[in-house]
Amino acid sequence: MDKGMNSKKIVFSAPSAADGMAIHQLVASCPPLDTNSVYCNLLQASHFSDTSIAARLVDGELVGFVSGYVIPNRPDTLFVWQVAVSEKARGQGLAKKMVSSLLERSSCSGVRFIETSITATNDGSWALFRRLSDQLSASLEESILFDKQDHFKGQHDTEHLVRIGPITV
Repeated sequence: MDKGMNSKKIVFSAPSAADGMAIHQLVASCPPLDTNSVYCNLLQASHFSDTSIAARLVDGELVGFVSGYVIPNRPDTLFVWQVAVSEKARGQGLAKKMVSSLLERSSCSGVRFIETSITATNDGSWALFRRLSDQLSASLEESILFDKQDHFKGQHDTEHLVRIGPITV
C-alpha cells in the first residue's frame, strides 16, 4: 500500500462516461478480473451509473470501481458485475465500503438480494462477499451459474453464482 494512503480521503460517486478509460485501466490492473472492451466500460459507467460506484482520491484519481445493475424482472436483486480496487488502495476494506454505499442509494432501495459470480480461485472476491454476508446478517448461497464446459467450451473457469439475502439496509 502507498505510504500515506490511509491519510488520503476517498470520495464515492456515480461514475460517468468520462470514467470509461480509467475504469478499463483499473480493471486491467486487477487480475483475475476479466477485462472488457473500453466500450463496455463506457456503458457500465453511463447506462448503469445509478447502480455502479467510483471511488476516487480527492485529486480525482480512480482507485476503486464497482459495476452492478438491478436484474431485469427481479427488481429486488442487485447483480454486482465487477469489483476493482487499485493496488494502492487495498487493505482498507474499500470494496466492502463501495458495495455498502451502493446499497444505501435510492436506486437500490428495493434491493433485498445481492448476486454476483465468482470463479473458484478468486479468493479475494469470495472473502469480500462472505464479509458482506456477515455484515448484512444474511445467508450466502452458492450454485453454478455458468459452467466451464457447457457455457465456456473450456475457455473460462466455471462462474459460481453467489446470492446473499434477504437483506435490510
